[in-house]
Amino acid sequence: MLYREAGQIKTSYVADQAIFPIAQDRWFIFGLLAVAFIVVPLVGNDYWLGSILIPFLIYALAAIGLNVLTGYCGQLSLGTGGFMAVGAFAAYNIAVRVPELNLLVVFALSGLVTALVGILFGIPSFRIKGFYLAVATLAAQFFLEWVFVKFPWFTNYSPSGVISAPPMALFGIPIESPAAKYLLTLSIVVVLTLVAKNLVRGRAGRSWMAIRDMDIAAEIIGIRPMRTKLTAFAVSSFYIGVAGALWAFVYLGSVEAEAFNINRSFQVLFMIIIGGLGSLLGCFLGAAFILLLPIFLNNVPGMLGLPLSTSLVSHLEAMIFGALIVFFLIVEPHGLAQLWRTAKEKLRLWPFPY
Repeated sequence: MLYREAGQIKTSYVADQAIFPIAQDRWFIFGLLAVAFIVVPLVGNDYWLGSILIPFLIYALAAIGLNVLTGYCGQLSLGTGGFMAVGAFAAYNIAVRVPELNLLVVFALSGLVTALVGILFGIPSFRIKGFYLAVATLAAQFFLEWVFVKFPWFTNYSPSGVISAPPMALFGIPIESPAAKYLLTLSIVVVLTLVAKNLVRGRAGRSWMAIRDMDIAAEIIGIRPMRTKLTAFAVSSFYIGVAGALWAFVYLGSVEAEAFNINRSFQVLFMIIIGGLGSLLGCFLGAAFILLLPIFLNNVPGMLGLPLSTSLVSHLEAMIFGALIVFFLIVEPHGLAQLWRTAKEKLRLWPFPY
């Protein structure tokens, strides 16, 4: 961040269009990945791996899916929890009914099933937008919850409606320890984040942003709104479905519709608002903020001699979330990601005026 990129001359289009055209940025990302893949599993305890890092990665993946639809394509959705439930139940049924399938194939198929459901509920986006589309996706949230509760086939006729995810194994290697689950989740999130980064930088991403900024002008210049919106719904739902499958298999170890209620949808929406709409970095920043804030409120006041009750912490959490959402929507609509970019540019130019 304190470096200067002067002297790094691009001599080809490939070098100029690289994801990280500056050498120091590439070194930083490679170093960060090395720490995440090698150091963290060695030094992290079961609590940090199982209760902090795994849900953080899954939340970030779900936020990427919602950000593709809302941040890049401008289609507001409140059905994230329902689509996560589709991914979770699809993964469970595929794994139980076709047990010989590879675990990665199970997750991929669950994402594809969710993408098909997302396309189905994305059809109303041809005629409606904004608040009305949000209401339509909210209806999808309640409808999908109702389906998984009322039709016992999805839970393999479990009397309680709660089912345990089958044991996980990848290429014959059992995935049981928190470190193994963390590495599996991290690998999937890294690959899908790279895919999303290339999508939003390519033709599909430019079409999504054109529809978001002015759909009539985008249609005039040759972009097909129907195909573009459905593509955004499909890609978004695929990512959210994989996140739901990971949430059920890797994090909870069980599948139930109640785990993916409307609160989950709002939680992921808050992540992209606070982290930054139209930013993949913002998905990770927002997920970290949403996940760490309750831990901060539960532990730090006690360390300072100000013990807070559980109910007070819950109310403070809701108040802080609401205040921050209003703050970012008014002051910095691009969220924490934009604040990070601004700070980075200021440090790069320091001590010269910005």
